[in-house]
Amino acid sequence: MRLASTKTAAALCGGLLLAMSVPASAAVDAKLLDMLKANGSITNAQYSELQAELARDQKDQQIARQAQQESNEQIAATAKKTNELSTFDQKLAWAAKTQFKGDVRFRQETVQNDGVSNNKDQNRQRVRARLGAYSEINPQVDTGIRIATGNNDDPRSTNQSLDNYFDKKQIWLDQGYVDYHPDAIKNLHIVGGKMPQQWVSMGDIIWDSDISPEGLSLSYKYPLSGSTELFGSAGHYTLKDNVDGDGVQFKHDLRLYAGQLGARFGITDNLKLTLGGSVYGYDNDDNITPVAGVIPGQLAINGNSPNEQFKLYEGFGQLDIGGLPVPLSLYGQYVDNKNASNDQDTAWLAGVKTKFYGFAVDYNYRDVQRNAVVGAFTDSDFANGFTGSRGSKLKVSYELDKNFALGATYFLATSDQTNANINKKDSDINTLQLDAEAKF
Repeated sequence: MRLASTKTAAALCGGLLLAMSVPASAAVDAKLLDMLKANGSITNAQYSELQAELARDQKDQQIARQAQQESNEQIAATAKKTNELSTFDQKLAWAAKTQFKGDVRFRQETVQNDGVSNNKDQNRQRVRARLGAYSEINPQVDTGIRIATGNNDDPRSTNQSLDNYFDKKQIWLDQGYVDYHPDAIKNLHIVGGKMPQQWVSMGDIIWDSDISPEGLSLSYKYPLSGSTELFGSAGHYTLKDNVDGDGVQFKHDLRLYAGQLGARFGITDNLKLTLGGSVYGYDNDDNITPVAGVIPGQLAINGNSPNEQFKLYEGFGQLDIGGLPVPLSLYGQYVDNKNASNDQDTAWLAGVKTKFYGFAVDYNYRDVQRNAVVGAFTDSDFANGFTGSRGSKLKVSYELDKNFALGATYFLATSDQTNANINKKDSDINTLQLDAEAKF
């Protein structure tokens, strides 16, 4: 009997240990304790001690279950929130890849022109406002849209005169384009639409800086050894549909073909040189059909000979010099119109610019013969935008605060093509522009 009791007690103890080593209900654990106490396997003191431990284990298990439940709920809530944020991010992904840029400029302008009959100064206040949105559609495609003010649809100006009894001012589409830059060919950009100028300019005797050409362009940069880089561009731009009146096919359009090739050289750490050449050829500029009351074709204007033809060859360069007390840049351009009808076919510009004590200074001198460049596209501010002009331009600006600058530009020009009102060979046209410009 003693041997049997011993075996029974051992079995019961083993059963209790097994039951306490695995998860079990409170009823089963309590029943085992009662059985052990009833058959005398444990004393009353042991029973009380085991019962207290059982109660603590049950409490710990309850706390663990509650914590696990709270953790599961928290994980579920976090997953739901993450999913909601992911959906929101997907809907507004374009916003993270879109930049808004713009500027507002207030200008006081005075023009003195002794080539007009009343010989009176023109004083006016003008405002320019531009706002652009530039977005990455995907890693290979960007787009840009910009609107701007303007008295009319003149491609050379986005200024709006403050006039006419506080009336509303017009807003125009200034740019709208798609830029495709494939990953397979790095630094290649194929741009279509109404776009920023895709060529490099070292002066403004060919192109006013406000002009946004329309058509299709291809540009490419190729880095060579060291800090040398080749760059080039080519473009096809339509200026006027069916300019000769013979049909709406491309062959009857007034078109511009543009090509440019150049290089940037890092001669030393403090000496950089840019050199290049361009060709701007026009098709059908000799077949423009005059329209009653309209200047033929709106191409050969602002000083050009009537029905003038154009094929411009340009050379340009800039030398940037560092390591001096102030930075210094020397720049220039030379233009020859091979299709000019007379010997008034060349233009040149030479300039220098620097910065000191927060002031940016830019000075250049130019001489633009009558048919050297297209009158419709040359700088609109110098000599009132006319060819057959020569003289100086001085611009000084100072950044008064972050993204806010004050500036003054003075044009001292002589022109032989703006004297329509009086018989005077050369007209002096002096222009002063005072600007306050904010950018964002």
